[in-house]
Amino acid sequence: MRNVPNSWPAPAKLNLMLHVVGRRDDGYHQLQTVFQLIDLCDRIEIEVREDGQIVRTQGPDGVAEADDLVVRAARALKAATGVSLGAGLAVHKRIPMGGGLGGGSSDAATTLVALNKVWDTGLDSRDIATIGLKLGADVPVFVAGSSAWGEGIGEILTPITLGQESWYLVIFPGVIVPTAAVFQAPELTRNSPPTTMRGFLETGGRNDCEAVVRARFPAVGEALDWLGRHAPARLTGTGSCVFAKFARAADAERVAARVPDEWRAYVARGLDGSPLLEELAR
Repeated sequence: MRNVPNSWPAPAKLNLMLHVVGRRDDGYHQLQTVFQLIDLCDRIEIEVREDGQIVRTQGPDGVAEADDLVVRAARALKAATGVSLGAGLAVHKRIPMGGGLGGGSSDAATTLVALNKVWDTGLDSRDIATIGLKLGADVPVFVAGSSAWGEGIGEILTPITLGQESWYLVIFPGVIVPTAAVFQAPELTRNSPPTTMRGFLETGGRNDCEAVVRARFPAVGEALDWLGRHAPARLTGTGSCVFAKFARAADAERVAARVPDEWRAYVARGLDGSPLLEELAR
């Protein structure tokens, strides 16, 4: 274990499209989406403990240790495998919380994948994803470590290669959008006609949650309108982050320099493969 790195990346994602095509009997929504990984990353530091304890040494402001998905992921893996070891976990955040970039889910996935390695528990990625799905619907895509076409509640994944290098300007308008509130909104479109990956590539799709978020969170609407004056803008997930795609980093940086001071701007490169799996391979 001495040769295993103790700091692991947890990349963010964008939903390039998000169609809500139905609702299940259990209340969850049937989705079609395209997950694009980006190189905006949190980092999870892990120290193996011999005493079997799971402790968080650093975490996000305002998130109790017991509620932190990193801690919950470690405890879930320990319970599933019966390993006697423990872990000290430090979460270094760069991905804004409540922005629809999947930061909490990615942190959980990185914790599961990294601990599976350093604890030598021997689970395969399917086993890890099954544990992760109980923590959040987006965890499996980060475990799989690839941009993907997603269906079901987002957990039925088909890896995809999105091709040419792309750059994204992501804007966080400073508000947190609760996912549950968006999916419970009576005005949410829940019957979009199912499409295909080819259909997405031909039309670009849309985000069915955008109208709800725009109406309920004016700051998000302002960010969409501002960014839309520079490039086609879209909401990711249930928000609150908005993004636009650029062919060159310099073009994204040029617009990022004009973003109003009250918002946070990130220029990120699109990835087909996760830096977590690259770290694991080393």
